[in-house]
Amino acid sequence: MATAGLADLPDLSRDALVEFGGWTVLREARALLNAGAVKRAEWSAPEIRGEVADGGQTFTVSVNLRSVTFATNRCACAEGRRGRFCKHAIAVCLALEARRKAEDAAAARASAPPPTRAETKKTPAIPASIDWLREGEDGVALTLRFILPPNLPAAAKRNAIPVRLETAVAGERPVPPERLFRGQAYRLSPGVRRVLARLTEWSGGERPHGFMQLKAGQLGILVADLAGTDAFFWANAADTPVPWVGTSLRGVSEHLPAPEAAKPPPTVSVKRGRPGAPLRPSAADAFRRMPAATERIHRGGGLEIDGSPHFLSVHLPPKDDPLYERLAALLREHDFRLEHSNGRWWLRDRHKVLSFLARHEHSLAEIYRAEFTVNFRARFAVREWVRWKVRGESSGDHFAVSVEAGAGAPDAETIRRAIASGQPYILRADKVYLIDLASLERAEKVQRALSGNPSRPFSPEFRQTLKPPALAPAETALEDAFEEDEIVLPEEWKARTAALRSIQHLATPPLPAALAECLRGYQMIGVAWLWHLARNGLGGVLADEMGLGKTPQALALLAAAREDAGRRAPSLVVCPASLLENWRREAARFTPGFSVFLHHGSNRLESPDDAARYDIVLTSYGTLTRDEALFVATTFRLAVADEAQHIKNRRTQAAKVLRRVRAGARFVLTGTPVENSVEDLRSLFAFVLPGHLRPLPPGLRGDDKRWHDNEDVRRAAPYILRRSKQLVAPELPEKLEQTVFCEMPPAQARLYASVRVRTEQTIAELESAGASEGRIRIAALAQLLRLRQVCAEPRLLEESLRPRDSGKLLAFRELLEEAVDGGHRMLVFSQFVSVLAHLRAFLEESGYAYRYLDGSTRDRQGEVDRFNNDPAVPVFLISLKAGGSGLNLTGADTVVHFDPWWNPAVEAQATDRAHRIGQTRAVTSYKLIMASTVEERVLELQQNKAAILRDLLDESAARSATISLKDIKDLVAAM
Repeated sequence: MATAGLADLPDLSRDALVEFGGWTVLREARALLNAGAVKRAEWSAPEIRGEVADGGQTFTVSVNLRSVTFATNRCACAEGRRGRFCKHAIAVCLALEARRKAEDAAAARASAPPPTRAETKKTPAIPASIDWLREGEDGVALTLRFILPPNLPAAAKRNAIPVRLETAVAGERPVPPERLFRGQAYRLSPGVRRVLARLTEWSGGERPHGFMQLKAGQLGILVADLAGTDAFFWANAADTPVPWVGTSLRGVSEHLPAPEAAKPPPTVSVKRGRPGAPLRPSAADAFRRMPAATERIHRGGGLEIDGSPHFLSVHLPPKDDPLYERLAALLREHDFRLEHSNGRWWLRDRHKVLSFLARHEHSLAEIYRAEFTVNFRARFAVREWVRWKVRGESSGDHFAVSVEAGAGAPDAETIRRAIASGQPYILRADKVYLIDLASLERAEKVQRALSGNPSRPFSPEFRQTLKPPALAPAETALEDAFEEDEIVLPEEWKARTAALRSIQHLATPPLPAALAECLRGYQMIGVAWLWHLARNGLGGVLADEMGLGKTPQALALLAAAREDAGRRAPSLVVCPASLLENWRREAARFTPGFSVFLHHGSNRLESPDDAARYDIVLTSYGTLTRDEALFVATTFRLAVADEAQHIKNRRTQAAKVLRRVRAGARFVLTGTPVENSVEDLRSLFAFVLPGHLRPLPPGLRGDDKRWHDNEDVRRAAPYILRRSKQLVAPELPEKLEQTVFCEMPPAQARLYASVRVRTEQTIAELESAGASEGRIRIAALAQLLRLRQVCAEPRLLEESLRPRDSGKLLAFRELLEEAVDGGHRMLVFSQFVSVLAHLRAFLEESGYAYRYLDGSTRDRQGEVDRFNNDPAVPVFLISLKAGGSGLNLTGADTVVHFDPWWNPAVEAQATDRAHRIGQTRAVTSYKLIMASTVEERVLELQQNKAAILRDLLDESAARSATISLKDIKDLVAAM
């Protein structure tokens, strides 16, 4: 495959790569790139391919970037096999991004005018990136303060200048870098970024400390980077910046050498592997590729380790090196002694030598890049590391895992005694076995996680039986703790977990062609995930954000189950009563061949045999509890619980009955799987996967409870699929529109029926009395207004009704709770100010902050600004006519049209208050429609008879309307 041009290469900036793999993987990838490990990097849309040498192996990388959001990585390493972005994939991405930047720079140089003499002066090169700091254009501005000593001239002559560094954010007190809040994104000027990158390099790739000792040349480079800024202060006048004289810092620059050009600082990292493994690349090769600061260390004697099993001799870098004090403290902690005659640190005790190497050889090689002498390697040729043997077992649906220390080394009992005695090594006649204490801690953590006992003592031999739902979280825990070649799992185990760990392994669900064509890419992935769980008798939580189509995905799952079985069997769907009609309509739309029974109100099944005649049985949580005997006696193919906040309290009657329902697999749909605490999750999983999350021991507190909470979240994670709008935005249109059909509660339905009958009677009476058509039309339009008001809010006509008698208010509450829990903010439009008044009362009673705007609002822009600038306000209530245009409300990403208007363009214009320039998120628009009423008629007429609707519904056009009585009667007539 020939390398294509890089102009169309997707965004592979640092932020994008952090989203792929995280900060740690990015750092490891940079080390591979700078060590020359990337052997091939090619781009041919939509795929990146490459080869990376690591640890004596060559890994072939293939990254599919059909969408950056849905980027997939295929690599043979452990992380790649788990479907995660590994350091090898990120290294190839970095190589391509670097090549693109080089091409852009070359193009810019080719088109730029020749440089002036001043521009050709040597300037310090910009170092590598800053991994310990989050950067972002929308972050807060960060500045630096260097506090210089009054005796700087003398310190500069000694080439050792003590400097205090402070970081500052507007309005806050300056703090040293180690106290800078890492959860905040920061905006850096080019000069500040150069300085922080250099200080990071000089600190061995880590966050610089507030107190440091710089060489005169280093301070000169920083002064050049920050020329003209108020960044330098004398210690005895810390509030007054040192003045500049041209490009020189008064009283400072004259004591410093002029900065010279610095080479861009490559980095190198030894493969993170087992301590004691040969260093790759070789020490000599590594040192040739080390950063300038590290090269300086080694030219000066550097970090060098010599010795044998009986003694160690360590040569540290110079005292002015930032790493010196840290390394010296480590050596003192382990009883090393400095001998001034030769400048080396010595440890002469076999027990202490072996204990020190068992604990720190790994970090000395990787983090501090120590050079182990040829003599050291020769004398330690008899050394080996205790390894692990991890084996999975399977027999049908029964699984187990065993973890044993000492594969090919001393037996488990010998290892147990060594650990118990605090001796991290074992001596044999011809061998020394070192026990890696870090791997020991990881193994102990795994044993506690698999056993569910946070106090379980470590054992060199461990065995645990596992239920099928526990396989995926157990496999992840094992791979996090042990090396890839230490783990052997049976094919049956891996077949069950592969699809949960990587979407590449998901099988295509058997869907009717028409239904498959209706689903978006991410929705098909969701259906495949649900189908995999259902086929294996498991359950799951589809936790996509509101507006991403959880209902179509669930219906597609039910369709796949029917296609696979080839015979009719009922599946159960339970949802709030306010959403029953919406489910019925969505089922008719996506699964038109299904027989659906709406078990609600007076329409009830009599027996399990009755249920067996249908593909889907729809019911509400309330009806489920009232007809418990029927539903518990029926066996369902699948069971789906929508809007799962209704069962987050396991003690509610709905939760109890739902857990008793018999089904081949169980699923939950919710935008907020954890609303208040992990207890919400436990309640959901008591239905979805009974027994998977163990009951909490009584009386848990503090750290013990946190341990169990974290373990339950870890065990639940493989069975929760959560996608946000931001995640799937590349696959979606910029504006999502959804119609939510609402069902009337009984009291509202009775009121609507009485008003409709009264409307028909009024028209009939006027006609029989010989009234003019104009008079009849005006009277009919007045009655039509009453019907629309009943749909929007029945309390407008009958004040004695309660909030729960309003079907739209019930549906709105569901939308609002999910939106707020998901961090969304919404605009709510209604053409009736009186409806907005009831919504205000509901919001105030429920404790939601809101803003309000109608025709009487004087400070319109002030209300808009207060909403846009205050993320704590989730709702803006707006009169359609007063606020449907002329406002910029990009602080919201959700729009609710509480009642339909005759002109769909006006509704779209109102939606565009949020969906406009400046909006960075996908906007979802919900239209609430009362089923089988005049509102549904309006919805049908919006597309092709907007002129009729204008005359019917627009008050300004009503008096001059030319609409016929037949049109009015058709609109009012019962559906």
